[in-house]
Amino acid sequence: MDTAAPWTGHPHGSRGYRRATLALSAAGVATFAQLYSVQAVLPALADEWGGTASHAALSVSVATGALAVSVVGWSALADRAGRVPAMALSLLVATAVGLAVPLAGGLGQLLVLRALQGAALGGLPAVAMAYLAEELRGRDVAPAAAAYVAGTSLGGLSGRLVSSAVADLAGWRWGVAAVALLAAAATAVFAALVPRARGFARRRRADGGPRLAHRVRAALAAPGLLALYAQALLLMGGFVTVYNYLAFRLLDAPYSLSQTLVGSLFVVYLAGTWSSAAAGRWAARAGRLRVLTVAVALFAAGTALTAAAPLPLVVAGLVVLTAGFFAAHAVASGWVGALAPPGVRAQASALYTFGYYAGSGLLGWLGGYAFAAGGWPAVVAAVVACAVLALVLALLALRGAGTAPGARDARRTRRARASMGA
Repeated sequence: MDTAAPWTGHPHGSRGYRRATLALSAAGVATFAQLYSVQAVLPALADEWGGTASHAALSVSVATGALAVSVVGWSALADRAGRVPAMALSLLVATAVGLAVPLAGGLGQLLVLRALQGAALGGLPAVAMAYLAEELRGRDVAPAAAAYVAGTSLGGLSGRLVSSAVADLAGWRWGVAAVALLAAAATAVFAALVPRARGFARRRRADGGPRLAHRVRAALAAPGLLALYAQALLLMGGFVTVYNYLAFRLLDAPYSLSQTLVGSLFVVYLAGTWSSAAAGRWAARAGRLRVLTVAVALFAAGTALTAAAPLPLVVAGLVVLTAGFFAAHAVASGWVGALAPPGVRAQASALYTFGYYAGSGLLGWLGGYAFAAGGWPAVVAAVVACAVLALVLALLALRGAGTAPGARDARRTRRARASMGA
């Protein structure tokens, strides 16, 4: 008879907890450094192959689009093969392809390699949160998840900074190669540290099929969830559009900035690190819809500010829109789990992720046509329009769920105390 106690997870402060947290943070760096490594060198790609801004931006769009499509497949693989093997395979294949990206002989080859890389990179976002939930003690998952998210943001930032700085010295190929080598080192850290899975239960083949299709339909049925998926698509699409094409503007006259200096502007991502954490605290007090509304308005206002000519105002607008975007994303992504019925939360989360990266791929590419047609003012108009549409959909579909329970309870308590003269 098996008398082994059920697995309850690594507790906070234990060796297993530290190893899992560090391993997932390293995996986040490896994944998102590679996903966005070419974004900072898009003008160099356009110059080498004589393409337009939108053609160069396809190197970002095909990767994020392929990632969006691959998420469900990776989650199914992880249900059968295990979380750790799926994440390890994702990182190894993506890094191997990443080392081949600088060898591309033309834009067509580059796009094929980037699409393969994006599909491979889908393994981590599809599996990471499930792994943490299964391997860590329940109440200790949140800080580990925050560390993983910090790793993803650090990865996105470092990939852009490294590729732009190296590209300024040795060309875009060496810049992208440097990021692939960074990812290889981070992958080695993940492989060395990640604890073996102890809470994973292999899903039987019979658990998929029609049952999965039914759960996906249920996750698409609620208007509130559809509005949240729209936030992901429209806001991420607008956000990536700004970062895709702003470099073309700043490298040209009258600014004529260096590639390294333009790449350094990605440091404003740190504003998003702060705002995403702050948004969660504000939403608990004031309600999700109110915070989401303010965040989307800030995103639109910051985007509009980048239309100004003085460089300090452009940078200020970039800070504001970045803070607004990450605050909106933090609220919307967390709201998905709260609105989704318990049986379809995983599917609702996957659909939000799909919308997030589909927006990056599709709208981030289409923004190049706006840039070609009307320059930066046309880009600003298109992104602000996306933000306005997202806001309208949120107000129409989410108004009834806009107040957090904690905020309602706090207001009731204050009213009760006031009525008693407290």
